[in-house]
Amino acid sequence: MKKLLLFFLMATLFLTGCNMNDDESKNQPNPDKEVTGTLGENPDVLVTNLQAPWSIQKNGDTMYVSERTGTIVEWDKDKMTRQKVNLKKTLSAKAEAGLLGFLLAPDFSKSGQAFAYYTYEEGGNSINRIVILEKNDDIWQEMETLIDGIPSGDFHHGGRIKIGPDDKLYATTGDARKSEIAQDIESLGGKILRLNLDGTIPKDNPFGNSYVYSYGHRNPQGLAWDEAGQLYESEHGDSAHDELNKIDAGKNYGWPEIQGDEQKPDMIKPLIHSGENTWAPSGMAYFDGKLYFAALRGEALKSYDVKSGKLTNIITGSGRIRDVFVDEEFIYFISNNTDGRGNPDEKDDKLYRLPLSRLNMP
Repeated sequence: MKKLLLFFLMATLFLTGCNMNDDESKNQPNPDKEVTGTLGENPDVLVTNLQAPWSIQKNGDTMYVSERTGTIVEWDKDKMTRQKVNLKKTLSAKAEAGLLGFLLAPDFSKSGQAFAYYTYEEGGNSINRIVILEKNDDIWQEMETLIDGIPSGDFHHGGRIKIGPDDKLYATTGDARKSEIAQDIESLGGKILRLNLDGTIPKDNPFGNSYVYSYGHRNPQGLAWDEAGQLYESEHGDSAHDELNKIDAGKNYGWPEIQGDEQKPDMIKPLIHSGENTWAPSGMAYFDGKLYFAALRGEALKSYDVKSGKLTNIITGSGRIRDVFVDEEFIYFISNNTDGRGNPDEKDDKLYRLPLSRLNMP
């Protein structure tokens, strides 16, 4: 009887651990990493010893990387500076939470301002908010709140923020593991939000007096636009079935009613999904007909050709990858092995760079 009870307790703990950790943590990267591209090219390592990095930004020749622990790393001409971020609320240390999305303002060179998405703790609750930061020397200060009260919890925060070709700020929000809120238009959870850069609601949003741009999302973490202004999104599925979606205003992307190839009236299926495999997709960028997206559990930088539907591993061997950034010359990406879910080497995490010309080689 005692042996049966012990077996039951161990099985319960195992199952609970799997459920608590969600899709990002179902594997661990190989500590003996050999980072290679599909073309046999090794990316350059620009920065080492990052601490749970989340977002990449670039201003001129200067790179910025947000760290979930509440700092921003600046890399300029081979010099790395870790800069403090003074927030008005207590930064959450829960799994997947912290300082997440980070985006330089269009006038950053003059204003020193940026947008940030972070999780904070108040009264025993976790909450997400979007704010404006301002940089003075090597310190960033929270200046203004744009949106507060975005649902949070232990997991599924979303967190990606980007400015679209329409000069509006877009943000991905997770369902906070309360799947029913993804279908609730009155909730900010499980959505893609759209707002003016001053935090007001655009008059042409699809739902009256609402930040909600699209809904029915589980845990979206990537946004990118093509040259025609079409928005795409990457999203964590449930028990695999991770997604890339083509996003249109006011549409319902199905969670938790449908996933994978399932269909229901007035719900949109993904462009592509991972089936029984897990990518755990995060940051995403678009360049020359392809969506490049970071994969955490998938441990790769992947590309998806929008016209042909071809999916390719561009980079493997760096472990978990959190974000990707593309300019006219390079593709940048960050590993994410120090977030408590990976198996980092002594120099993790890292910011990598690969010339786009290498991706176009035959």
